Amino acid sequence: MNETSTGFEVKQEQRQSWVSIALVWAGGMICVPCLMVGGVLSGSGLSIPQILASILLGYGLICAYMICIGMAACDTGLPVSVMAEGALGKQGARYIISLLLAFACIGWFGIQSATCGQAFASMLAGMMGTEASPLMVALSSIVWGIIMLITACAGFKGLKWLNYIAVPLLVIVCLYGLVMGFAQNDGMAKISAYDPAQSAGLVFGISMVVASFALGGVISGDYCRFARCRADVVKSSLVGVIPAGLFMLLMGALLSLVTGQYDISAILAGVGVPVIGLVALVGATWTTNVTNAYSGGLALANLLGMDESKFTVTTGVAGAAGTLLAAVGLLGKFSAFLNLMSGLIPPLAGVLIAEYWLVYRGDKARFRLRKGFYAPGVISFLVGALAACITGGTFANFPALAAVPFLNVPFFVGPINGIVLSLVLHALLSKVMGSKT
Repeated sequence: MNETSTGFEVKQEQRQSWVSIALVWAGGMICVPCLMVGGVLSGSGLSIPQILASILLGYGLICAYMICIGMAACDTGLPVSVMAEGALGKQGARYIISLLLAFACIGWFGIQSATCGQAFASMLAGMMGTEASPLMVALSSIVWGIIMLITACAGFKGLKWLNYIAVPLLVIVCLYGLVMGFAQNDGMAKISAYDPAQSAGLVFGISMVVASFALGGVISGDYCRFARCRADVVKSSLVGVIPAGLFMLLMGALLSLVTGQYDISAILAGVGVPVIGLVALVGATWTTNVTNAYSGGLALANLLGMDESKFTVTTGVAGAAGTLLAAVGLLGKFSAFLNLMSGLIPPLAGVLIAEYWLVYRGDKARFRLRKGFYAPGVISFLVGALAACITGGTFANFPALAAVPFLNVPFFVGPINGIVLSLVLHALLSKVMGSKT
């Protein structure tokens, strides 16, 4: 392996068991956004079989590409941001990955701040015997966004313990809520009678599921590089992602069906756990959002050419942007945000997979990093992302672009189209243009 002495390589003595890596993935799946995506699936009219198929096929796709990327990272011992220098060049990897990370983290920060604000405002309004006004929700989102941002910038050691409490509590609350929903709201009858007149379709469901963990699948190498062998990457990915993801998304979908609500805070109130449910929701959102702000800040710092010492400033910018998005109603565009994520991120996986497995045949001794911008990788990613957005209906979510015919050509599954096209194109361009930097 040439030109990879970067100081990032994981040594053999640092390798971990596949179980410990699987637990990292499972912990990441047990979160509020997964419940929300489950609510989106049922709220979009998908039948129970379609919901199950969407979850299994969506996470199956993610596991397929995260295993390919994870095995390459296991071989090389490199994190994805460094390994991508082979497919995109040093500058290409820096700007493309940093931009995607910053966009994703800022967006998720806004979504989760808005979720927390909505839940808190609903609880306050319920205590006062009124309904939460848009202004109350916006102010609540800003307050919680600021609280989360301050803890991200200043550091708060108590968040580790909050996470230990909030994640199990969220699972318990959801299970209790589902049981109470069946007992009090005639939930079994509602689910049995559930027969939506219109469905957004299986393709929509798969895209939403892929988007929920698209970024995690691409950066899986950051953790899989600690695996002892390729087989451990496969086991940790399948066992860590699919069972936990299936549980949380299905839980969100069933809770939504039982209560007739899409809003997670209204769902928890509807099954009789408004206060303890709020505590679990706020706690789980808080710990996740601190990571979103911090990761978004580091991505911005890298994008702007700053070192890690400036992370407080860039974290503040990332969190402030996310808080502003929360206040102006990003939560109402949740499906559109997911659709955009499913179009932009998977094609990056296609380029990374093509570089290691097609160009270098999975041989770490031949793999090398490149300087500058590597045209085959950058072009392949951009074309794949554009194709995924066009065929996946991403541009239909933007009024100014929705009426442009050639930007909305539904075909198969957008994320799969993007991965396949970027993968094939990168392999071809690498041969045609050569492997020069």
